[in-house]
Amino acid sequence: MQVSHMLSSFITILVLHCLLLSTFVSCSSHGEITASTNHKNMKGNAHKQLSSQMISYVAVHGLLLWGSMGFLVPVGILTVRMANKEEAGRRVKVLFYLHAILQILAVLLATVGAVMSIKNFENSFSNHHQRLGLALYAAIWMQIFIGFFRPPRGTKRRNTWYLTHWIIGTVTSMMGIINIYTGLKAYHKKTSRNTGIWTILFTAEMIFIAFFYLFQDKWEYIQKQGLILGNDNNNPQQQPAPASDQDQEINVSTQRDNQKACTAKRNALRNLFD
Repeated sequence: MQVSHMLSSFITILVLHCLLLSTFVSCSSHGEITASTNHKNMKGNAHKQLSSQMISYVAVHGLLLWGSMGFLVPVGILTVRMANKEEAGRRVKVLFYLHAILQILAVLLATVGAVMSIKNFENSFSNHHQRLGLALYAAIWMQIFIGFFRPPRGTKRRNTWYLTHWIIGTVTSMMGIINIYTGLKAYHKKTSRNTGIWTILFTAEMIFIAFFYLFQDKWEYIQKQGLILGNDNNNPQQQPAPASDQDQEINVSTQRDNQKACTAKRNALRNLFD
């Protein structure tokens, strides 16, 4: 039940991201036409404008990094957290391999984006986006390298490996999210286009993923609360079980003993005052 809810939420995230990417591609193609028209009408400032081909390169570069660091890496983290909450079995293996596949795809997309940047862009590393991107590229390859050399459970190296893998993965994910924001800012600076809508959409996606991340910790607790509440509703007021014949005889004998004790006390008080 838990995995089905988690997978349904995962599919929701995937559909949302596909819609965002399709909108991004359509707007980018529309932007290329607009940029080409403006380029013809403004020949005097041609040296200050980016070509339509360069703008398309920038858009594809941003699309690849958004899909890599802004979607696949966070979803991969969610899947491995789902695996950690499951008991050992087939589901754990499926979630673990899904985590590995998502992270490998994220590294491949980031590599393609880095190659495009080296081949087509000016890489003077004079801005925060390029510097952070270089550090991020090194970090994701280090993370994937550490993931392949995972020591078996029960060994002394396992704790060190887990802590290292967790720290680098968390820092890499945060760096990737930050670098997407700096990339949107750099895109606006280079093309003078409004990126407010993309900033809002990416922020909404991150809020949804963060909510799902926090919801994972409370899902088991919520299920338990619902189970307890359901039991209480099914048995609102339980009637006590009827007493057996032996219990009734004991109660009658106890009442008789109490009556005898009260009579003896009353007789003693009469003798005292008489």
